[in-house]
Amino acid sequence: MKELRAIRGMNDLQPTQSPVWQYVESTLSELFARYGYSEIRTPILEATQLFARAVGEGTDIVEKEMYTFDDKGGDSVTLRPEGTAGTVRAAIQNGLLNQPQRLWYFGPMFRYERPQKGRLRQFHQFGVEVFGIEGPDIDAEILMMTARLWKQLGVSEHVTLQLNSLGNSESRAAFRDALVEYLSARKDQLDEDSQRRLDKNPLRILDSKNPDTQALLEDAPCLLDYLDDESRTHFDQLRTFLDAAGVAYEVNPRLVRGLDYYGKTVFEWVTDSLGAQGTVCAGGRYDGLVEQMGGKSTPAVGFGLGVERLVLLLETLEVLPDTLDQQIDAYLVAVGDVQSAALAAAETLRTELPWLRLQTHCGGGSFKSQMKKADKSNAEYALIIGEDEAAAGQVTVKSLRADAEQQTVALADLPKILQA
Repeated sequence: MKELRAIRGMNDLQPTQSPVWQYVESTLSELFARYGYSEIRTPILEATQLFARAVGEGTDIVEKEMYTFDDKGGDSVTLRPEGTAGTVRAAIQNGLLNQPQRLWYFGPMFRYERPQKGRLRQFHQFGVEVFGIEGPDIDAEILMMTARLWKQLGVSEHVTLQLNSLGNSESRAAFRDALVEYLSARKDQLDEDSQRRLDKNPLRILDSKNPDTQALLEDAPCLLDYLDDESRTHFDQLRTFLDAAGVAYEVNPRLVRGLDYYGKTVFEWVTDSLGAQGTVCAGGRYDGLVEQMGGKSTPAVGFGLGVERLVLLLETLEVLPDTLDQQIDAYLVAVGDVQSAALAAAETLRTELPWLRLQTHCGGGSFKSQMKKADKSNAEYALIIGEDEAAAGQVTVKSLRADAEQQTVALADLPKILQA
């Protein structure tokens, strides 16, 4: 029989890895709450047309990367490749857009790509989406919020904010025409992928990783020269807000996003600590998407943050808290015919000390073997109940991490001692 294995690019998260993810998840969710953002949860599976309409028929995601199939009713459905489209659909469907909304989400996304370090076929994203606020102040807020996140995680010195404006649809169209004219005259010098994009999505050529294409773009028209007055004012005000808050950034006139719905502000937080996979967080404004998807005209801005890549960055830079190794506070050792007393004592402690992370030894074994397991658990203390302790209603407390004398105390006094 063939060995059953996980699908390529869809990885297990093992118990030793979970504490890091829990740390990241709690840090982000608590930060979003501090800024007044509310969580939204949307289905993993959506109608295929949702992504074709929102993300764009000519994008790599829709053309090559989506997990799409017909369900048993004959409808075409897709595992979500990104979070914005589903959030917009949910906001329209549930009538959330009659007032400004600050939303966040977390969950798995799916794209059929070649798996590599920091890029998987099932990956996880945190996302923020804000609806109903059109000024640059909200753009600045979400960038300040992410800047605060990097500081909390200890990576602020290793990430750089790149910023650009795509202008409105008219200024973007004028720039597109100028770029196509410039590149068409040099089409034979473009790499194969850029030649294909020249007809369907020429702005994506600006993001090409091919060094020859990048060299060719040195003399190409500049997007910022084509900005309309409103977009230019919006961009200048955003930069003023960031300057006032001390958030450093670089203006990158070649920065575009791979999805059709972006306009005005676009940004990426990038790092050179992860090799080729340098983007940790990215997003921008998408003021036309809600109306495009059947809702009323609604300004919107947001970002996505890849958790796998962020975890990889934290591990690479070795900035994770030491406390992540300690998942329990105390390990209860039960020696002899005392399992009933030990289990009852453990439940009493959990009732009186709700914060206590206590693991009770189960399955028997010698005192020596149980103490080895207690030490391996990384707990601070071993709580030992032998037959003598059980008979006397006592527990022996032994420190596993500090040079301190062990003491035998009454079970009734143990909660006070552990609390101290």
